Amino acid sequence: MFRLLLSSALFAAALTAAPARAEETGTAIFAGGCFWCVESDFDQVKGVSETISGYIGGKADNPTYKTHVANGDREAVEIKYDPAVVSYAELLKIFFRTINPTDEGGQFCDRGFSYSTAVYTLNDEQAELAEAARAEAEKTLGQPVVTAIEPQAKFWPAEDYHQNFYQKSPVRYNYYRRACGRDQEIKALWGDEAHLGLGK
Repeated sequence: MFRLLLSSALFAAALTAAPARAEETGTAIFAGGCFWCVESDFDQVKGVSETISGYIGGKADNPTYKTHVANGDREAVEIKYDPAVVSYAELLKIFFRTINPTDEGGQFCDRGFSYSTAVYTLNDEQAELAEAARAEAEKTLGQPVVTAIEPQAKFWPAEDYHQNFYQKSPVRYNYYRRACGRDQEIKALWGDEAHLGLGK
């Protein structure tokens, strides 16, 4: 209980602290189910400058869309952001409110490990903030959060046709997102906090 309270306090402090840092560009890597959707969501976040869909965590190099499931990769998105505009703690809070972090079997209509949720941390500070964000999400939802907190791993960009798919094929993307039930389930789970921070 004390650890949970301490984690929540650290996370709250990180959210209220000024995000300005010496670094010019920050990097976050989130796995939140379909990378098309995570990319589309984070492109709407103020301070995010670039999103790249890709694969992470597998047992062999150079995974592809055809091989990543068997290879043990998750679909993930590498996010570049300006720490003077948005902090890593704020990105974590947004991430949890754009997924169902209580689902260990995938996300929405997409099932299996490759669609499971995770935060890949690049250093000890990110790991601490991720643990605190997970604890805060669990407290807010009042149920177990199963999103993994993973150490740094090689991120492999996906094929070009996956990048900015929501812009390249908006009809197909929007049909998929509606049919998969992503937004409906997030709204049912998170209520007024659903999709927090989206919309530049």
